[in-house]
Amino acid sequence: MITYQGDPSAWDAPPDGSAIAIGVFDGVHLGHRQVLESLGDVDANLARVAMTFGTHPASLLSPDGAPSRLSTLNRRFDLFEDAGIDRIAVLGFDEEMRTMTPEDFVRRFLVEGLNARFVVVGVGFRFGQGAVGTAEMLIDLGRRYGFEVEVIDIACDDGTEIRSTTIRDALTGGDVERAAMMLGRPYDIEGIVVAGDGRGRQIGVATANVSFPAVLTVPRHGVYAVIAVVDGIGHPAVANLGIRPTFGGEDEVLEVHILDFDRDLYGRHLRIEFVARIRDEIRFDSVDDLLVQIHDDMASASERLVDHTS
Repeated sequence: MITYQGDPSAWDAPPDGSAIAIGVFDGVHLGHRQVLESLGDVDANLARVAMTFGTHPASLLSPDGAPSRLSTLNRRFDLFEDAGIDRIAVLGFDEEMRTMTPEDFVRRFLVEGLNARFVVVGVGFRFGQGAVGTAEMLIDLGRRYGFEVEVIDIACDDGTEIRSTTIRDALTGGDVERAAMMLGRPYDIEGIVVAGDGRGRQIGVATANVSFPAVLTVPRHGVYAVIAVVDGIGHPAVANLGIRPTFGGEDEVLEVHILDFDRDLYGRHLRIEFVARIRDEIRFDSVDDLLVQIHDDMASASERLVDHTS
């Protein structure tokens, strides 16, 4: 994977030119995939480049109103690679970028930085200071600087436009299956297994306490059938996402019990893929009642994951 960052004048522009898809691409959902896949229809000699942002532009423009993320930058890299992209330009959205005119952006990043020959964006694309740049302006600038522009319509799922906002709404409502349909894959959270209070092991159901970036979208609290990916291998699991009210908890935690698995995971990196919602998180009157429900949850998870594990 070739990555471009920093000052575009220092980038090693592809000599034969590049085909570039521009967007935030948060989550790399099916709508984004439609934009990225259009790069496959152009001259095979052109380098395929996904141009994205290290941080969401809204983090600078409206810090208090910036949306949660559907993927970290590292996860985005993996998803770009899955989509056949082998070069990524990561832009830093800072004050200089915010005040850059549309033409300066095109000239510096697309033409001088990447030797653009073909550029694809989604309908509604905006760029430049005050977001005055439109897809139509990009087409005009392309004619001036020698590259073609294609504008892709918003993808739809059963009549609903596939947007990152729509996926976040589905997740915060607990509808992880609906989110997966729009993402083209289960929504996942990646994190590191950290030490917990050991209660799971004490009651005979060991769990991995997964610490994940605070910027990620958190599905509605509850119990889920999930796939826990360890060292690239997926394992059926059940996850509790919430505050553990039976034990008087207040802090949000993601606890994962991997079925038929007995390895020490402390300090390991896990990816948790949310496949199906089992139930709400509730408070039980006793630990014994909780244990009965946990075993029911494990059975439910096994049933729902039959088609998701080998």
